[in-house]
Amino acid sequence: MRVSDLLDAKGSVVHTVPSTATVAEAVATLCERRIGALVVSEDGERIEGIVSERDVVRRLNDLHGALPNERVTMIMSAEVRTCAPGDDLESVMATMTAHRVRHVPVVRDGRLAGIVSIGDVVKARMEELETDRNQLVDYIQAR
Repeated sequence: MRVSDLLDAKGSVVHTVPSTATVAEAVATLCERRIGALVVSEDGERIEGIVSERDVVRRLNDLHGALPNERVTMIMSAEVRTCAPGDDLESVMATMTAHRVRHVPVVRDGRLAGIVSIGDVVKARMEELETDRNQLVDYIQAR
């Protein structure tokens, strides 16, 4: 399965936040949208970074009560792992595992085109396994 197949099924909407947003604003968006990460982008096309629930939690201890008023650029991951629509999900899983990330933006022609989460990948893989299992059962029962 390719990343494009996954985006066709789930959609390509990516929630973004400008670099001027505060951590409090980002957290409010994460909660409101029930998502785990926001791409930091001024125009919704170019990626400046990514801010996730993990980023917030990791910096809570460091900044104590000041965190909500800080800019997202203070806590975002500036080195963002990306993938392309033509990439297979196995390579995306390998990237997620190797770099310990849960969200990978999809980039097409240098522009943000979607986002893939670990949950999306696991769900797609489970569906593939279920299809394989059903085909094996059908094959065995047809004998």
